[in-house]
Amino acid sequence: MEATKEVALRDANQQFASLIREVESGQEVIITRRGEAVAKLVPIPGRKRILTPEQEAAWQRMQERMRDHPVDLGGYKFRREDAYEDI
Repeated sequence: MEATKEVALRDANQQFASLIREVESGQEVIITRRGEAVAKLVPIPGRKRILTPEQEAAWQRMQERMRDHPVDLGGYKFRREDAYEDI
């Protein structure tokens, strides 16, 4: 997940639709008034994530690269837990 974004109340008011799109894509937003946090916009748990146009384009590029240049892992199936075994 991306780092929490802070936005002044005035800017949040002017950019509300844009902030909602960011929240739908997983971003958390803190709204401040005079530098003090007063509200937090967060995605609803369990709701399907909606990708921003930039994220969608990156997803498509990644899928194309994987399709065009497959990686042979030698038939080894690994688990996510194995990657963090030594930590």
